Amino acid sequence: MLDQFRTTRRGLMKAGGYLTVAFSLSGWIPSGAAAQDAELPGDLADNPMLNSWIAINEDGTVTLKIGKVELGQGTKTSAAQIAADELYIDMDRLEVISGDTWVVPNEGTTAGSGSAPNCFPAVQAASAEVRGMLLEMAAEQLGQPADQLTIENGTITAGDGSETTYWDLVSGGEFEREASGNAALMPIEEQRYIGQPIPRLDLPAKIIGRPAYVQDIRAENMAHGKIVRPPTYDATLESVDTSVAEGMPGVIAVVRDGSFLGVIAERDGQALAAANALAENASWNVPEGNLPGNDGIFDWLQAEATDSTEYVNTGSPSGGGAKTMEATYYRPYHMHGSIGTSAAVAQMGDDGVMTIQNASQSVFGTGQSIAAMLGMEPSNVHMQHIDGSGCYGHNMADDAAADAALLARALPGRPVRLQYTREQEHKWEPYGSAMVMNIRANVDDEGNVLDWHYNNWSTGHSTRPSGGDPGQLLSARYLEEPFEQPPGRDWGPSSYGAGRNAEAKYVFPHQTMTVNFTPKMPLRVSATRGLGAFANVFAIESFMDELASDAGVDPLEYRLRFLEDERARAVLMKTAEEFGWDDWEPQRGRGRGIAFAQYKNYAAITAIALEVQVNQRNGRVSVVRATAANDSGHMVNPDNIANQIEGGLIQSLSWALKEEVRFDDTQVLSNDWASYPILTFNEVPNIDVHLINSPGQPYLGTGETSQGPTVGALANAITNATGVRYRRLPFLPSRISDGLRG
Repeated sequence: MLDQFRTTRRGLMKAGGYLTVAFSLSGWIPSGAAAQDAELPGDLADNPMLNSWIAINEDGTVTLKIGKVELGQGTKTSAAQIAADELYIDMDRLEVISGDTWVVPNEGTTAGSGSAPNCFPAVQAASAEVRGMLLEMAAEQLGQPADQLTIENGTITAGDGSETTYWDLVSGGEFEREASGNAALMPIEEQRYIGQPIPRLDLPAKIIGRPAYVQDIRAENMAHGKIVRPPTYDATLESVDTSVAEGMPGVIAVVRDGSFLGVIAERDGQALAAANALAENASWNVPEGNLPGNDGIFDWLQAEATDSTEYVNTGSPSGGGAKTMEATYYRPYHMHGSIGTSAAVAQMGDDGVMTIQNASQSVFGTGQSIAAMLGMEPSNVHMQHIDGSGCYGHNMADDAAADAALLARALPGRPVRLQYTREQEHKWEPYGSAMVMNIRANVDDEGNVLDWHYNNWSTGHSTRPSGGDPGQLLSARYLEEPFEQPPGRDWGPSSYGAGRNAEAKYVFPHQTMTVNFTPKMPLRVSATRGLGAFANVFAIESFMDELASDAGVDPLEYRLRFLEDERARAVLMKTAEEFGWDDWEPQRGRGRGIAFAQYKNYAAITAIALEVQVNQRNGRVSVVRATAANDSGHMVNPDNIANQIEGGLIQSLSWALKEEVRFDDTQVLSNDWASYPILTFNEVPNIDVHLINSPGQPYLGTGETSQGPTVGALANAITNATGVRYRRLPFLPSRISDGLRG
C-alpha cells in the first residue's frame, strides 16, 4: 500500500513515549470557565479515555486523533486549530490522524453536519484537560506553583526562569485515564487560531497534484480489480463463460461468488477489458416491470406509504379561517454525482488482517459490516480513511471497500485496487429519495396563518452500513449465500430523516407535521446532502411566498411576522440588507427570491437571496447572483464555513435546475453525464457570503445548511420573474416553458 497513507499497529508501537487524549462536543459552550461535575461533551462521552485522542511525542510533535473524516469541509483543519489553541502550541507542531479504525476514537459516521457540534468541543475539552495535567506535572518537577507557570509552544516556564517541555514531561501512560470534563478552557479573547481563516491542511497536495485521494493510490505490487454488475437490481447470474477473460493479457483471476462477478489483473485497463469480456459472456435472469418509472414515482409514493406518524401537533385548531390554501411539491431522485468514481484498495495480509483504504464516511460501521460479510472478526478488518474526490453523503465508497475486500480475499498478500466505471457509479449508487410534500393552511383576513398542516411522503434517507449488518453493502446481496437488505427505515426527532426540517421554524397558532413513510425502495436510496431537509425547506419556503403573495405582503416582511428566533431574524435581515432587497428594481424576465432555514431546526442558520433571469422564449433559468448570510455559532474557521455555504448553494442549484434520475419499469436510464447533467462552471453565479459570529455559543455544523434555503429562494425568484408558480423539481427549461404557455 502507499506508505504515506498507511498506519500499522507496529508503527504505532514504535512511536513510544506519547500521551493520548480524547475529546468531543455536543452542546458544549466554548467559554473560559471550568464546569463543575461536568458531563463529558459529545463524542467524549463514548470515548472518555484521554489517551485515545492526543499523543504528545518525544520528537516535539503532537498527534491529534479524531474519528471524524475529511470530506472537503475542513474538519481536520478546524479540529487542529482548536487543539493547537487549547494546548498552547503552534499548529506546525500538530499532526492530525482521522478515520483510522486502529488509531482513532469511534466517533461514528461523519454526517449530518455533526463534526462541529460533536467533535470540536470534545477536542477542546480534552486538549484543555491535558494542558492542565501537564501544568501540574511541570509544577511538581520544577517545584513551582502551577498558577505561576506560563506555556509557549509546549515549553513551560516558571517565574524563576526554570523550564521544561511537554515532551520532557511524558514517558508514556500518564494519561491513561478518563476525562473529567472540568478543565477550564482558554478564554475566547486569548484564542489565536480559533476564529481565523487558517488554510486547509489537506489542500496543498490536492492543488499541486500530489497523491491525495484514494483514487490516487498506487502501491508496490498492486493488482487491479473490476466488478461486473447485473443488468438490473433484481437480475441473477445464471451462467458465465470465464475462459475468454481468463486467457486475456494480465488477468490473474476471475472471481465468482453467486451473482457476484469480478476480475483481477495486473493493470487497470486489462481488468476493464476482461470485465467487459465477462459481461459479454454472462447470462442473466432479468425480471421486468418491477419499477414505477420516474414519472410514476410520486403516485407510487402516496399509494405505498404504510407508516403515517404525526410528529408535531402544537397549539389549538382554529376551526377555520377566512381562506384555506393548499399546495403540493415534488422532489425526484437525485444522485451524489461524485466527480471521481468510488475506489478502494484492500489487502489480505499474512497475519489474517484485511486492511482497506477507502473514502467511507462510516469507517467503523462499514468495517464491521465487511467483517460480517467475510466471516471475519471485526478487529481483523482495518479501515483507513483516505479522502475521496468529492461526496457529501452515502455514495458508493462503502461498496467499493467491500468489493475490493472480496477481490483481495481471492489474492492474499497483494493489494488490490478497485475503481468503478462512470456507468456503474451512476446506475448503482444509492440516490437521494424522491419525495412529495403537501401543505394546507387556514389564514385570516390579513393573511395570517391560523392552522398549518404539513404532510410528506418518502422512502428512507439512509441505508449506511452499521451494526455489522452486511445487507447494506451492495455486493453482499448477490453472493452465493446472500445477505438480505434490511427494509428502509425512518427516524423521528430530533435529527429526523424524511422529516428533517419538515416542522416550520415559524411560529403559528396551530401546526401539525406528519411523515408518511414506506420501507419499500424501488430504487436504491441513502443519504444525500441534507436528507429530507432539501425538499422540506423547498416546500415550506415556497408556500410562505405563496401565502405572502395572496396576502399582498412583501415576502421578507411576511416571514418576519412569524419568525420569533432573534438569531434567525438577524440572519434573514442580514441577507436582505446585503442583497439590496429594499432597493431592488424589477426588470422584464428578472426575479428575486429569498428563503431561510435553521438546519434541523437547531443547528446552523442560513438565509439565501437570489436574482435570476428567465428566458421567456426557451424557459432557461440563469442565476445571476446569490447572497447568503449564516450563523454557525462560535466560528472556528470562517473560510471553511463560507466554502461550505458556497458549495451547498451550487449543488442545490444543480439539483433544482437540472438533476433527476430517470428510470423505466425495469432499470435506471441515467448512466452518464449526458443523461444526468449537472451545473457547469459557467452557470455558477456570483456568490456573496456574510458570516455572523456568535462567540461563546455552541459550534454548529455548516456543511448542509444552505441546501434547503437555496432551492426555496430559487423557486421564489422564478415565480417573481414569470408570475408562474413551479412546484415540481427540477426546473427544466421545458417545464418553465410549459408554465409560461399556461
